[in-house]
Amino acid sequence: MGAAATRRDFLLATAASLPLLAGRPAAAAGKVRVALGDVLSTETLCVQIALERAKERGVDYELTSFSKEDLAIQAVIGGQADLGVGTPYAVIQKTKVPLKILFQINRLVFFPVVDASYKSWKDLDGQPFAFHARGSGTEAIGNIIARREGITFGQRSYVPGSENRVVAMLNGQIKATIVDLANKNLLLEKGGDRFRVLPGVDQPASDETLFGRKDWIDANRPVVETIVEAFLATWRQMVANPAWVEEERARRNLLADRPKELLAGVEKFYRQGVEAGMFSADGGGATAARADFEFYTEAGQLQGPASSLAVEEFWDLGPLEAARKKLGV
Repeated sequence: MGAAATRRDFLLATAASLPLLAGRPAAAAGKVRVALGDVLSTETLCVQIALERAKERGVDYELTSFSKEDLAIQAVIGGQADLGVGTPYAVIQKTKVPLKILFQINRLVFFPVVDASYKSWKDLDGQPFAFHARGSGTEAIGNIIARREGITFGQRSYVPGSENRVVAMLNGQIKATIVDLANKNLLLEKGGDRFRVLPGVDQPASDETLFGRKDWIDANRPVVETIVEAFLATWRQMVANPAWVEEERARRNLLADRPKELLAGVEKFYRQGVEAGMFSADGGGATAARADFEFYTEAGQLQGPASSLAVEEFWDLGPLEAARKKLGV
């Protein structure tokens, strides 16, 4: 069974076993519980800043990190979280759980990096390959490339976190993987001519989105609109001036327990991310959804054709449209 199918079947079984919980009214919402399928780090700092800005407008939050995106999605499905960060397209299509995407957080700007002994993708036919997780964006990219190049990967291994795959590459434990922009640069800087970057995909899709259960969104629309507006305002400032993210982090004393060496790279990460097109200043919306349909159907994680998929089945565009109108986007 393919990795994407395994992930869909797992989440389908999980969703079927969980009750559909009624959304809480806005007056009783209390802290908005947000499930993050990753650790708090440089890469997720922008999410924390947006939530802090929503908090200043009266929307308190509780952010919980999970080791895997699947667990964050499950938390939203089961009512343990109100909003989540991830890409639940396959879950929305394959289950009866009414999840809705609200905002595109970032795009899949990732780079295939391999041992220099591999000269082209044809050399990877039958060879081991390491991905972030089953059904992840990195595996979706790998599936598209393998189909495009007419190859089949050998044993697939799963090593969560680009930084961990970089360490494994430097130690010779893995010889081919896909990593994000910052870790691609780090690997080439530390590894020199030991590695090479192979061609990736041309049209990046959503890597992470902000999503929630439809019933909770409908019952808490003013809260959701405030949060989405805070995200859109943050992304606009970030794209206009990537250095602003580090200024905001320092002002709010976020990630204060992280090593100074890590914090020193915040400005560089967001500058490179903005230059590479990782972040959209308009929140994604229908345009992002249609690009995602093309990408995830080709990757085998959505059943197509892409032209048959309706944006409104996956997205609730209302809060984003309201935020765009208010901010003049």
